[in-house]
Amino acid sequence: MSGAGSISTAGLALSLYRGLARLGTPLVKRHLERRRAAGREHDTRWPERLGRPGLARPAGRLVWLHGASVGESLSLLPLIARLKAMAPATTVLVTTGTVTSARLMESRLTETGGGVGALHQFAPVDLPVAVDGFLDHWRPDAAVFVESEIWPNLIDGLDRRRIPRALVNARMSATSARRWARLPGLAARLIGGFRPLLAQDDDSAARFSAVLGRPVPAPGNLKDAAEPLPADPAAVAAFKAAIGARPVWLAASTHPGEETQILAADRAMRATRPDLLTVIVPRHPERGPAIADEIRAAGLRVARRAAGEPLTRQTQVYLADTLGELGLFFRAIPLTFIGGSLVPVGGHNLLEPARLGAAVTTGPHLGNFESLAARFRAAGAVEIVEDAAALARTAGRLLDDPAACERLARAGARVAEEGRAAVEAIAAALGPLLEPAEASGDPS
Repeated sequence: MSGAGSISTAGLALSLYRGLARLGTPLVKRHLERRRAAGREHDTRWPERLGRPGLARPAGRLVWLHGASVGESLSLLPLIARLKAMAPATTVLVTTGTVTSARLMESRLTETGGGVGALHQFAPVDLPVAVDGFLDHWRPDAAVFVESEIWPNLIDGLDRRRIPRALVNARMSATSARRWARLPGLAARLIGGFRPLLAQDDDSAARFSAVLGRPVPAPGNLKDAAEPLPADPAAVAAFKAAIGARPVWLAASTHPGEETQILAADRAMRATRPDLLTVIVPRHPERGPAIADEIRAAGLRVARRAAGEPLTRQTQVYLADTLGELGLFFRAIPLTFIGGSLVPVGGHNLLEPARLGAAVTTGPHLGNFESLAARFRAAGAVEIVEDAAALARTAGRLLDDPAACERLARAGARVAEEGRAAVEAIAAALGPLLEPAEASGDPS
């Protein structure tokens, strides 16, 4: 297929997508209503998802940054701080797509809360009416997306308004690369228009380069440079005091099916450590009541943090079904298992506990963090466990050998220190987007 024919085919495909999106608008609206009723959309701010703004646009230049969920949005914080230092008069608007990420961003963005000083809105769904409402209200001077947010209507809306767009921390799997290679015109239209396009690792850079036929740099991963998760020192001290001298381990960011395996590991370790304390922090706190029922069914005494139940000497499993407190637990507990990895979710960020001095273990399903996991393995900074039995053996050994646990933690801390230059490199590449253009998005 010729280049012109490929691009023409891409245009037809995008026109078909837009047409189907318009026809499906009523269905998407009903879907959002159902999600709202189920607590998966914000009860009062959900219209933002349909492009109905919840805030007025400030005067002056505005740069829009989008990170879909918790990890992506948190990775933006040091970059936002750097961009604000480079262009103090520029407003930064941050959008996310989930209620959980929105709650975290609200507390981390506002200057009054000690944050980086940016606005937050929910990202519009990829419907023409929602995209137009969002872009016509906010009129961003530039848009910066994180990782792999490729939404055709949103990209088309930016391009029609001649709003420059960048993609940073870009990630492309081998499977995605094969798909895009079969659609070169569509790839050129949707991905090729991101300038700069900065990959998060060498593997993704090579895949983007192969698909687009142009060099794509990999200045580093923003998640490697994120600030440590926050915690109140007094709360950390109080939690450590409540633990006392008991052996304790943490299972963080767990998913359905993992708690059963964690409780099996607890049972195996408790046979020789009767005063063991297991702390579980589920990825989705709303699952707390169901997890507590499972813990009780296993014959263990549980205290739920969300219910205000205290951690006492009698507590065997402490269920921290709250949001935004991992910084406290990573600081207070020296040994962490990172979930989403004993079940095929793809794992979670190993750097977060490593930055705070915790020794890290995790399961084998790490597809979302392959490069990072490889770095941890090469540095001897993580213990990979295949199942509940291996988790019990590994965690038990580290609990019994504090020196080995400390060595693992120190190795993880060294990995966490790498890649801090990524923020500076990415901010420098975005610098031209902060400069005033002849045609501004300022309100008249």
